[in-house]
Amino acid sequence: MPATYNILLMGASYGSLLASKLLFGGHQVKLVCLPAEADLINAEGFRVRLPVKGRKEPVEIDSRKLPGKVSAGGAADVEPTEYDLICLAMQEPQYRSPGVRQLLDAVGRSKVPCMSIMNMPPLPYLKRIPGLNTDTLKSAYTDASVWDSFDPALLTLCSPDPQAIRPPDEKVNVLQVTLPTNFKVARFDSDAHTAILRRLQDDIEAVRFDTGDGKIELPVKLKVHESIFVPLAKWAMLLTGNYRCVTKDGAIDIKDAVHRDVEASRAVYNFVVDLCVKLGADRNDLVPFEKYAAAAQSLTRPSSAARALNNGVPNIERADKLVQGIAAQKGLRNPVIDATVALVDARLEANRKKAAAA
Repeated sequence: MPATYNILLMGASYGSLLASKLLFGGHQVKLVCLPAEADLINAEGFRVRLPVKGRKEPVEIDSRKLPGKVSAGGAADVEPTEYDLICLAMQEPQYRSPGVRQLLDAVGRSKVPCMSIMNMPPLPYLKRIPGLNTDTLKSAYTDASVWDSFDPALLTLCSPDPQAIRPPDEKVNVLQVTLPTNFKVARFDSDAHTAILRRLQDDIEAVRFDTGDGKIELPVKLKVHESIFVPLAKWAMLLTGNYRCVTKDGAIDIKDAVHRDVEASRAVYNFVVDLCVKLGADRNDLVPFEKYAAAAQSLTRPSSAARALNNGVPNIERADKLVQGIAAQKGLRNPVIDATVALVDARLEANRKKAAAA
C-alpha cells in the first residue's frame, strides 16, 4: 500500500469537503472544476468551515496548511490512469456537459476504482443490486449513456449525507458545512480497492485539528460499510425533504417540507425505507425517521434541486423519479411521491419551454 494516494475529485463545490479530509492524511488531491474556480484554488487553496459541538464559531480549515497537496484544473487536463481513486462529486446532469462527458468516459475505461458522492447513484452502481432491471430506470437520468464505459465492480457509492453550501457573499473557494454528518460508503467488489477506502477512513478518524487552544476531533468522517445498501439511506431523506421543497411556483425550506405535515413526511420516509429493505437492505443500516426529522430542523434553506428549478435549469438530478421507477418494479407506489414526480416534471418542462423561447 503506498504511503499516500493520488486522488481525483470531479467537482470542487461539494468535493472540497471530502478533499479537506483527505489532505489531512497527506494525500494528493486534484479537483476538476470551472476555470475561475481552478485559478482561485491554485492561487489561494480553499476553505471549509465546520460547525463543532460545544464551540460557538465554526472551525475554518485552510487547505494550504494541511499536509497533503491540492491542485485544480479543467476536464481536459486530466489523465485518469494516473490516479489511485477517482471521486465523482458533481450533480448528475453535469456529467453530460462537453469535456466532462469525455473525461467520465475515460474514467470508466481507465479501470481505476471510482467512488460516487452523488445523490443520484450512477446507473452501473444499481447493477450491483440483485434483481433490479436497470434498463427501465434509464429515463430517470439526464443521459444514461454517459455511464456506458463503467464496470459495476469498479464503482461504489458514498452517501452525500453532510450538507454544505457556498456562502453567497464569499469567494467560490469557500464552503460552509450546515449539517456535519458522516459520509457512508459501500465497499468495492474487490478487497484491494476496499482497502483504499479503509485506509482513508482510518486517516480521517485520526485527524486532530489544532484550534490554537488545543487539538480537537472534527466532525464529518468517512465510514466504510460492507453492505451495498447503506448509502441508499439518503433516498428516504431526499424524497421526504429535498424534492418536497419544490412547489408549483417556488420553493420552501427543507425544514418546512418535512415539518409542515409530519405524518405525510413519515409515510413517504417509511415507504422509501421499506423499499430499500425489499431490495436487500438491513433496516438497522438505515436512518430512522425521527433522527432525520430532528436533523431537518436545522435545514432552513430550500434544497439545491428546488433552487435550481427556480433558477430555470432544464435538468436536475431525478432521485425522485428513480425511486418511483424502482418501486414500480416491486409493484409499489406512493401517492405523495407520484405527485412530487409530476410536479418536478411540470416545472422542468416549463423551464425547457422558456429556454427554447429565449
